[in-house]
Amino acid sequence: MFRGSYRPYVSPLDPCPPIRVKTFVLPPQIFMNYQQPGLPQNSPEEALRTGTLWPSLADGFSREEGIS
Repeated sequence: MFRGSYRPYVSPLDPCPPIRVKTFVLPPQIFMNYQQPGLPQNSPEEALRTGTLWPSLADGFSREEGIS
């Protein structure tokens, strides 16, 4: 959902197999102009697990990439 991608230059002389498409994570807060009042909040336990108090700001990066 919050992912971007680009196609890097691939040199014909590169001895390694090329990576045709690279992806990166876009932080969800760049799509919000301001933090609206009254956003739903996670419980303290859920906030510690996801890394944010607000579910709309969780990007799921740590779960999908296995980083915690």
